[in-house]
Amino acid sequence: MQKILLTEDDKAISASLTEFLKNEGYSVVCASGQRDALRILSADAVDLVLVDLGLSDGDGFSVCKTAKMLQLPVIFLTARADEESVIRGLDMGDDYLSKPFRPRELLSRIKNVLRHYEKGSSVVLLGGGVSVDTEKAQVLRNGAEVKLSALEYKLLLVFIDNRGRVLTRNQLLENIWDIAGDYVNDNTLTVYIKRLREKIDPGDEAQIIKTVRGLGYRMD
Repeated sequence: MQKILLTEDDKAISASLTEFLKNEGYSVVCASGQRDALRILSADAVDLVLVDLGLSDGDGFSVCKTAKMLQLPVIFLTARADEESVIRGLDMGDDYLSKPFRPRELLSRIKNVLRHYEKGSSVVLLGGGVSVDTEKAQVLRNGAEVKLSALEYKLLLVFIDNRGRVLTRNQLLENIWDIAGDYVNDNTLTVYIKRLREKIDPGDEAQIIKTVRGLGYRMD
C-alpha cells in the first residue's frame, strides 16, 4: 500500500482528504504544519507528499525542498492562485492544484505523478514492503528476495503495467502464456493468482492485488 504524507493545517480538509484517500486504497499520515512534516519525513518512509503552501508555522516550499532531497514526488494543494506561486510550485514540485478542488481530480493527479516516478526508475514500489526491480527481474519483500516462477512474475508485470485498472480474467488469460506457447486455462490462472498473493501480499486487509467482485482484479 502506497503511503501519502498530507501536510495541511485545516483540520476539516485534512480529515476529509484522509478519509477519501484511505477509501481509495492509500495509507495516509498527516502533518499539521511545516515542523511536523519535516519530522515525519526524517523518520517515516512515504511515497508522495501533498502539501499546502500556507502553513501556520512556515510554508510548503520548505517541505517540498526536503521531500525533493529524498527524491519524493510533491503535489501542492493551495488557495494561492497567483502566477508567481503557481510557477514556483511547478518548478519545485510535480503538480499544483488550487483550492477548492474535486477529490477525484486530485486522485487522478496522484496516480499520474506516481506513474511518472515509477517509469523513471526500474524499481516499482507496491506497498507492504514489496518492491520490484524490472531491470533485474527481482522482487523484494522487506529486503528479502521473493522467488517467483516465470509465469508468476509475468502475471505480476501485467498487473504493474495496468495499475489502477480492473483486469478481467479473460484479459489476464490473454496476457499469460506458458513456456510451451499455450494459453493458461482459467483454473490455472486461479492457482497462479493465489500463489502470487501468498508471496507478495502483506497478509492483512490491504491486499496488493484486490478482487473486484463480479469484474476481475485490480492493483492500485
